[in-house]
Amino acid sequence: MHKYSTMTLFLCLSFCLLASLHSAAAELQTLHHQLGGESLSLLVVGDWGRRGAYNQSRVALQMGKIAEKLDIDFIISTGDNFYDDGLTDENDPAFEESFSNIYTARSLQKPWYTVLGNHDYRGNALAQLSPTLTHKDSRWFCQKSYILNAGFAEFFFVDTTPFQTKYFTHPKDHVYDWRGVLPRHKYISTLLKDLDVALRESTARWKIVVGHHTIKSAGHHGNTQELVSHLLPLLQANNVDFYVNGHDHCLEHIASSDSALQFFTSGGGSKAWKGDISWWDPVENKFYYDGQGFMSMQISPSEVDVVFYDVYGNVLHKWSTSDVLYNVM
Repeated sequence: MHKYSTMTLFLCLSFCLLASLHSAAAELQTLHHQLGGESLSLLVVGDWGRRGAYNQSRVALQMGKIAEKLDIDFIISTGDNFYDDGLTDENDPAFEESFSNIYTARSLQKPWYTVLGNHDYRGNALAQLSPTLTHKDSRWFCQKSYILNAGFAEFFFVDTTPFQTKYFTHPKDHVYDWRGVLPRHKYISTLLKDLDVALRESTARWKIVVGHHTIKSAGHHGNTQELVSHLLPLLQANNVDFYVNGHDHCLEHIASSDSALQFFTSGGGSKAWKGDISWWDPVENKFYYDGQGFMSMQISPSEVDVVFYDVYGNVLHKWSTSDVLYNVM
């Protein structure tokens, strides 16, 4: 039995989806997720939408098994939801073929809180924000940027694609859907201002920021310099605990050497890049896996446990806030 009312959730999602189509000057919308217990459990997957190919279906199978075991509350998608060029419109069959028909396990019939990736912007970006998709599959929720309040944990979803200059100056053969983004400088400055205010006003025990692009990564794309310059200082100044992203098609955990901030990459939802890794200081790089898989987070008011799984459901890496506390003591 679901831990939420499907109709209530749908009405809430529809309201927020419509609100997301307002101008970039609007404040970040806040969505509330009511917990069914004293802790929170979720999965994180990114870079997945390939109609089941490149082991997407196998990852989905294992996600279903782990989700049942953990009795998850919801799933987070870190973007690049539909390859190669997003959705054409709200009626694009890729929505069913890459989402509804793939993540079919009963345990995965929970809300999917989603952000856009750069590949999603190559199509009709606004289609993924449309209430029409939520009509088709009530699990689906996507905005460009928003806040998810889950009591003692608060998630801040950030639209990172407009930060990257190369998408505007060197688009190659791709056409990006910048509706609602231009003028770019105003969009970014407004987003950063609203995020800063929201983070400062947050009273949650755990602050978790979710975006598509990497801030720190030893993978193919490496660090996103625009986010290092503009987003990272804001996260550090507001004592954010975790930054969760996709974009690099790998699984990765980097611990910051100058703050408590942890960087988690979960971009192994389908196609992975074997052997595509750069050297990184082993003091910071706690884990790197160049294959498919996903991540789980179990969160209580006092502790967070993170686990990475491969395409067979094997546990690859575990980390807990209690490890940090133990090492400090």
